[in-house]
Amino acid sequence: SVALNEKTDAYEADFSNLGITDVLIDADTVKRHPKLLVGGVWCIADLAYQYSDDRHVVPWIMESLKPIQLSHFDLDAYLQARRQFSLQEWIDLLIQSMGFNPEMFGERTKLLQLMRLVPYCERNYNLIELGPKGTGKSHIYSDFSPHGILISGGEVSVPKLFVNNSTGRIGLVGYWDVVAFDEFAGKTKRVDNALVDIMKNYMANKSFSRGVETLGAEASMVFVGNTSHTLAHMLMHTDLFDDLPARYYDSAFLDRLHFYIPGWEVEIIRGEMFSDGYGFVVDYLAEILKTLRNYDFSQKYAQRFELLSDISTRDRDGVNKTFSGLMKILFPSGEAAPDEMELILKFALEGRKRVKDQLLRIDPTYARVSFGYRSLDSAGAVQLVRTLEEKLHPQHYYKTAAQDAQPSAAASPAASAATPRASAPPAPAAAGLPSPDQPPLPAPASAGLPSPDQPPLPAPGASAAVTPAAPVQPPAASLSVGHFTYEENQRGVTFDRLFGPYLAGASQVTLTDAYIRLFYQVRNLMEFIETIIRRKPEADEIHVHLVTVQDEYDPVQQLEQLQQVQSSCAPAGVRFTWEFADKSAAHARHIVTDTGWKILLDRGLDIYQRYEMKDAFALANRLPEYRLCKAFEVTYLRIEPSESSSRLPEA
Repeated sequence: SVALNEKTDAYEADFSNLGITDVLIDADTVKRHPKLLVGGVWCIADLAYQYSDDRHVVPWIMESLKPIQLSHFDLDAYLQARRQFSLQEWIDLLIQSMGFNPEMFGERTKLLQLMRLVPYCERNYNLIELGPKGTGKSHIYSDFSPHGILISGGEVSVPKLFVNNSTGRIGLVGYWDVVAFDEFAGKTKRVDNALVDIMKNYMANKSFSRGVETLGAEASMVFVGNTSHTLAHMLMHTDLFDDLPARYYDSAFLDRLHFYIPGWEVEIIRGEMFSDGYGFVVDYLAEILKTLRNYDFSQKYAQRFELLSDISTRDRDGVNKTFSGLMKILFPSGEAAPDEMELILKFALEGRKRVKDQLLRIDPTYARVSFGYRSLDSAGAVQLVRTLEEKLHPQHYYKTAAQDAQPSAAASPAASAATPRASAPPAPAAAGLPSPDQPPLPAPASAGLPSPDQPPLPAPGASAAVTPAAPVQPPAASLSVGHFTYEENQRGVTFDRLFGPYLAGASQVTLTDAYIRLFYQVRNLMEFIETIIRRKPEADEIHVHLVTVQDEYDPVQQLEQLQQVQSSCAPAGVRFTWEFADKSAAHARHIVTDTGWKILLDRGLDIYQRYEMKDAFALANRLPEYRLCKAFEVTYLRIEPSESSSRLPEA
């Protein structure tokens, strides 16, 4: 690093790792590399040694300097280059720059990965991520940017983090853009009470004091840790902050968090997830994010959307800062289409709502808030935002601290009617169609999980295994027509639950899907046929016909795999045939049965995100309900049985 010596009117350089100071450096070098004057740069330097009898003259002279870290950044060139990319291309480039293969992640998971970058581009941003081990939570804070520091073990003293009263030196928050606490979870961790109190004030007001003077800093705070229980267990028995140390398990501290990354939605990192493609050099991307800290995009949505009025100031600040950070990462020019802004705004609302909903379970003094927004272009239509776990586990999610204190009152219908939950979803009518967030069939009366022959559960995210039972055909009256949407990163969605009841009793089934070519796609086909076999009486025979498109790259392998499926299914009484059609004929993906059901599939059978197929001990490999889903939609229609049977050719 370089400083100007005003007494001699000369620039002098310091080498932190050599212990050499006051090295003369010419002004032209400093002008070419202005970061020397701010934070210093890593470099390759040539030093000359020239001895002098004058003890006031430093013998070292800088002859040349070659930075190995970005020493100058052109924001205008960066913004101009960004305009050449679509949003999806840009997201994939950033994911590759983080070291991951974007093809291995869904759209929602990519946004969760990019959320880890927000503290680098947003000042005084407070982020927490709790989830299973091995999901790469701390990687981005230890190896990504020279402007962040990862505190191992999550334990640090007040003088080291804030200010040392004896020396007057400011701590880590004054020198780093991001201070991350690794291994933050753990109920047995020793925590300094004074540290928590000062941290609460700093996270809320960007300032801190130890009795001498009030100081300010701009470092963002990140807390990452491992959870010891599953999502369903935490929602049913405790809350999503249960694993934190007792001193941090404080509603005042937790309320200062701007976003909660749901670590249970991020898969454990596997070797195949790493990228070998092109991305930004990390030093370059780190300087981009640091430069963007000087800009504020928090109100970019205000001309098109407004937050609901009952959202508190602290909640609003969390949403705005998250929106600003994601806008800087995805749209650094500040220009985005309304639907793109809406996507970011909903994501920001969800992350803050996850924090606030857990505070309701911890502290009864917090009031329930409707997290939503209103579009200024659509006559004031209100859009409420719900977290993914809220949709998947509604039977556990709406538990509050008040209900824990008075379980009998909470269980009383009269009490429930007196204190309605503003953000709770309305229950569907028993005789009507379920809501779009629920699977197509009403829930069974039993409290346990259904077998594949029972109707699906009302929340499709149950993480427990589905146990096969004897085939029983459900009554036709229990099957529903309708359109249903499933969100990315849901678990518990299986072919048994989606299609099983509609396939029961069929003797002819036609699947039209243009994309049954690659190994994993043929494997999906095999699991679909396994669903049919589980529903089929042992003595019956079923004809399953596939309409697909021939693989133009490797038709031989595709044919061999289909023949293997055919030979494997024959002993089970399934006669499997196929035909190759042109793309236009097989483009619309659907299932048709001779019992009068037509199931429209926007993704065909390709509803799962990639998982480790080679690991025989991976639960996602053995049990489909443990796989993460892609976003997809299913529509169930009634057609004439004669129409469906006429579609099947003779084998």
